[in-house]
Amino acid sequence: MTEPSERRRRWWLFGVLAAGVVVVDQISKLFINANFGVASLEPLPGASAPTPVLGEFVRIAKSYNTGGIFGLFGNSAVVLALASLVVIALIVFYEWREGSTSWLLTLALALLLGGAVGNLIDRLRLGYVVDFVDMGIGDWRFYTFNVADSAISCSLLLLILIALFRERLTRTPQHAA
Repeated sequence: MTEPSERRRRWWLFGVLAAGVVVVDQISKLFINANFGVASLEPLPGASAPTPVLGEFVRIAKSYNTGGIFGLFGNSAVVLALASLVVIALIVFYEWREGSTSWLLTLALALLLGGAVGNLIDRLRLGYVVDFVDMGIGDWRFYTFNVADSAISCSLLLLILIALFRERLTRTPQHAA
């Protein structure tokens, strides 16, 4: 069992990191919306070409996602917003229940919470999520994403690592006698 001061530090990290993800996500989306037009990989009326950032590997290609991850469940912002609220509650509950067991788990859950809240704000405010990072080589492109999506992806990788290597990650060093 962790001491109360240790638990407070973990909650502080959890809250500050999640809030930081939300702030960076929302500022980046405001900047993209103010400075870039909707981009298309194909020539379409009213759409601009993606803007290269690191050559053709990383580009700004603003798009509006009315669906969920990878554009699934299109035009369902209300349903996805309600589902997001349930997920957010589960993340906070899980941090309350298990977060004291590992700093890495607290980090993963904070990234997950920040990403979920960042995309929820878009869905509630706009009815869609603003995506803008386009990565790939040539015609092999990944789905367009944003800062919140990146935080969610990093958190999922951390959660997988924790699930696979929990014993190694939480083991305390043994001192020779």
